[in-house]
Amino acid sequence: MNNDIRNNEEIKNRIEAKKREMAEQGKTKKKRKKRNTDSRTIHLKKSEGTASLYEWVHSLVFAVAIVVILLTFFLRLVDVSGRSMVPTLQNKDKVIVSNFFYTPKTGDIIVASHGANYEEPVIKRVIATEGQTLSIDFDNDVITVDGQVLQEDYIQGHTGDEGGVIPSVIPKGKVFVLGDNRSESMDSRSTKIGLIDVNDIIGKAEFVVFPFSDAKYLY
Repeated sequence: MNNDIRNNEEIKNRIEAKKREMAEQGKTKKKRKKRNTDSRTIHLKKSEGTASLYEWVHSLVFAVAIVVILLTFFLRLVDVSGRSMVPTLQNKDKVIVSNFFYTPKTGDIIVASHGANYEEPVIKRVIATEGQTLSIDFDNDVITVDGQVLQEDYIQGHTGDEGGVIPSVIPKGKVFVLGDNRSESMDSRSTKIGLIDVNDIIGKAEFVVFPFSDAKYLY
């Protein structure tokens, strides 16, 4: 009988050991499954991160390419030199200049490659274009274009006579320009600058982009 009892206990112990072994195997499988799931999640997150980085870089490269194309063919960045356009533009301002299908008109601020007897680029405001009539009352600072007095709230200083010829009618292909800072500007009143040939116009100044504190649209 004692042998039977021992046999039964051994059988019971084996069953319990088998249960524990199966339980441990179950835990191991769960842990392995969890690790595989975590690995897939990490891989998925890495893939998503790589895709997002690629999209960001692609967008940045595309934006830079657009800016380069615009600056090469349609826009230019020009440095203002001097005080002739104060208060509208300050010395060392950086402005964006557009030349896309541009035709000058009164009030535009333009950049020209040179003047009649002046080899440096100039930035001035267009006062009259080809075919328009022009008269300047130097004593009273009054400019009349096509019979209409210009309202020039942007100027500084006195519009003095600089000794140049002021045409009563602007010739074909020419524009008459003045600086906003009339007392310090060398412009179409001077024989050095004279009338600007439209073929020498680089473009129309559109924006001040630097310094950032002065950034603005010019019209």
